[in-house]
Amino acid sequence: MKKEYWIILIAYIGMQLSGVIGIPIITFLGTTIGKSYNQMASSAISIWLLFSFSITLIIILFLLRKEIINPMRAKNALSTRESIYWAIAGIFLSFFAQTVAANIEYLIGIELGSENTEQIVGLIKTAPLIIIVTSIIGPILEEIVFRKIIFGVLYHRLNFFLAGLISSLIFAFAHGEPEHLLLYSAMGFTFAFLYVKTNRILVPIFAHVSMNTIVVIMQLNQDLLQKL
Repeated sequence: MKKEYWIILIAYIGMQLSGVIGIPIITFLGTTIGKSYNQMASSAISIWLLFSFSITLIIILFLLRKEIINPMRAKNALSTRESIYWAIAGIFLSFFAQTVAANIEYLIGIELGSENTEQIVGLIKTAPLIIIVTSIIGPILEEIVFRKIIFGVLYHRLNFFLAGLISSLIFAFAHGEPEHLLLYSAMGFTFAFLYVKTNRILVPIFAHVSMNTIVVIMQLNQDLLQKL
């Protein structure tokens, strides 16, 4: 695996763990400029998420600058037009996979709904800018890490099913909801399929960003309607 890919994985893991140090620092800095502890305790998480995700994305894009400027695409990469078709179709595929997986989970006794989604919606309500993290930056980082790097490296050594299975399980466990292992794995397989089908990482990125954005908007509207 490329040295840059190792650095990206380390940066991503560091970002996920950085809140342990970053959030208390933001809280402390806020109190030094006159904010109350309670005020900072509720906003420090959002501030640090926006900061840490943005910095990590900048670092990753810098490390991948050569591939971005002069992409070494395989000969079987689909044309721009075909890739656009698959990017749009990928939105429907991802929702289909999510729906099938959710129904299977329900049949085996797993409750519908995700704590991650509820927490994300709660953060967005207190700090609307967080939607940039959940709907744009987060999916971009996940596709680069889990599809381009982890799945991509495995796919060069294994067949699609094994590479997709391993990378999707890692993707699922990374979300911290083992009860929804099937749900996240189904989405991971869908995005891996889009990547292999088009050989363009922008395609699963587009589908992932679109799916997250639609889910968040639907959840926000649902909560609003319940209050009316």
